[in-house]
Amino acid sequence: MTTVIENLLVANRGEIALRVFRSCRDAGIGTVAVYSDADADSPHATAADAAIRLPGDVPAQTYLRAEAIVAAALAAGADAVHPGYGFLSENADFARAVTGAGLTWVGPPAAAIESMGSKVEAKRLMAAAGVPVLAELDPCEVTEADLPVLVKASAGGGGRGMRVVRELGELACAVDSASAEAASAFGDPTVFCERYLEAGRHIEVQIVADAHGTVWAMGERDCSIQRRHQKVVEEAPSPLVDEDMRQRLFASARAAASAIGYVGAGTVEFLATGGGEFYFLEMNTRLQVEHPVTECTTGTDLVALQLRIAEGHALPAEPPLPSGHAIEVRLYAEDPAAGWSPRSGPLYHFAVPGVTAEFTVPRGHGIRLDSGVVDGSVVGVHYDPMLAKVIAWGPDRRSTARMLAGAVARARIHGVGTNRDLLVNVLRHPAFLDGDTDTAFLDRHGIDTLAAPLATEQAVRLSVLAAALADAAHNRARAGVQGGLPSGWRNVVAVPQRKRYTECGANGTEHEVRYRLTREGLQAPDYPDVTLVEAQPHRVVLDVAGVRRAFDIARYPGLVAVDSPLGPVNLTPVPRFTDPGAELAAGSLVAPMPGTVVRVAVSRGDRVRAGEPLLFLEAMKMEHRIAAPSAGVVTQLPVSVGQQVELGAVLAVVNTEE
Repeated sequence: MTTVIENLLVANRGEIALRVFRSCRDAGIGTVAVYSDADADSPHATAADAAIRLPGDVPAQTYLRAEAIVAAALAAGADAVHPGYGFLSENADFARAVTGAGLTWVGPPAAAIESMGSKVEAKRLMAAAGVPVLAELDPCEVTEADLPVLVKASAGGGGRGMRVVRELGELACAVDSASAEAASAFGDPTVFCERYLEAGRHIEVQIVADAHGTVWAMGERDCSIQRRHQKVVEEAPSPLVDEDMRQRLFASARAAASAIGYVGAGTVEFLATGGGEFYFLEMNTRLQVEHPVTECTTGTDLVALQLRIAEGHALPAEPPLPSGHAIEVRLYAEDPAAGWSPRSGPLYHFAVPGVTAEFTVPRGHGIRLDSGVVDGSVVGVHYDPMLAKVIAWGPDRRSTARMLAGAVARARIHGVGTNRDLLVNVLRHPAFLDGDTDTAFLDRHGIDTLAAPLATEQAVRLSVLAAALADAAHNRARAGVQGGLPSGWRNVVAVPQRKRYTECGANGTEHEVRYRLTREGLQAPDYPDVTLVEAQPHRVVLDVAGVRRAFDIARYPGLVAVDSPLGPVNLTPVPRFTDPGAELAAGSLVAPMPGTVVRVAVSRGDRVRAGEPLLFLEAMKMEHRIAAPSAGVVTQLPVSVGQQVELGAVLAVVNTEE
């Protein structure tokens, strides 16, 4: 028996909602969006045929309210609901509420979701089905011999509620912290432990199953490069997996799906060793963030398959054969060099060169972009900081990595800080190109190295000079009188003009440019080998020791963005005069991002050690520790639990001990 979906509500936001809308449009299906107050101007809220507001900002008030989403579907005349990923996508009660309201659920049966919803129970089911598993450890019974262990939330995923413990004395604190984060993210504080493989490979198998008994294993993905147990780079196929291992992985994935009567698209995740052994981690009963790499290599629209299966159609007997290699990187608004702190604020401009497809498989090898942001988007603090996924599909792994690295390096990203430099450096790293990737990749090669700016020190100096010259041209163009004359009139002509900029990022280096524009051209004593070719408000061309270099400059409030083949450079103009009252007291710890104070670990007057946690902020669905930079005494603690704080707000003051 088949049904026909005419109008579908996507119970999600951002790029995943836009991704589902794309397949619906191709199939002639109407679309309905839901949006929070924080997302009122989000692209997904305006892309659908209809949109319904969910009052509030945080997920608990909006995207996690099953009854409100079902009511929205009925009010908009939808006849089906697609959960996307995250939020309620793996919530069995939500699936039952959807079907109970007479709507079609585009996902697996509620019983299958429920069976995999608890990682503890899931491992027991998989072991009974003959799927290899790592033994579960009770946190109360862990010994020194078991270390290191991984504390994991029984419900949910995405790296939340997970902690690595290498010393027994840290276990109790890690369990409490993981449990609190799991309760906040998933509503279930249950955690367990399992042996932690320091350098394992994260391999997953895409499965698709219909209601007629056919189960496809559509290839494996390698998602080993992770930060905080969240994936950063994903690819298909895996450079580790040979044909023998592939067939064993596929057999285990199909056994897992059959054991729970699975229907729809899902992913069976495994932790593998370099020797080809693997162990069941979890089954995600939904579409994955990284599904585009499988779509590219198989030429298949997985969302379209989900829709057809939900309508009752049968799959062909065999899945499509894969072709070529695909790599995806997740572009996050975060600073890897500052402990992966998320960033928020305006995104003035966002463009990736060479994109040949958006939310769908390119017609030939090329670049695909799945993005939930556009020019002018504001990155808030309520949701995951992922801005976009950039995917390259090519004939082989090395050429695909080169193609993707070039596209990401040349992207114009003006505004909020991102992990772009890290992504490009990983894609170009010799170990990555050799396929030597595991879950310890970032630690093994060092964040300081991998997150280093793409622009060298010399490139930054040239970019600063270009910014100053473009600024001068901008001022001349705006001049009401004699705008065509050279700028920088001086009573003493020998005194050069001076401009100062602070380099955006963790180092915050300040640069000063001294120059004069004369009839003979540019005179810049700190740039003896540079000749000015052209200076316009938005473009400067310099001749550097006989090599011509072009720089594109964009200005925004408090930001000058300089793009060139030498690497992107973001600068903050330094005003000539500063407000003395704006300076912070010595020892001040400020909020690295807007967020909510969820725990305070010290009191005013306490003595603290260097690295000791003072308080914890929750922002972008993650908990962030604010630690003492050095030993001292807490002299000020102007915040309390539940308080919302803005970026740069003083959280505590620690007077250091001399």
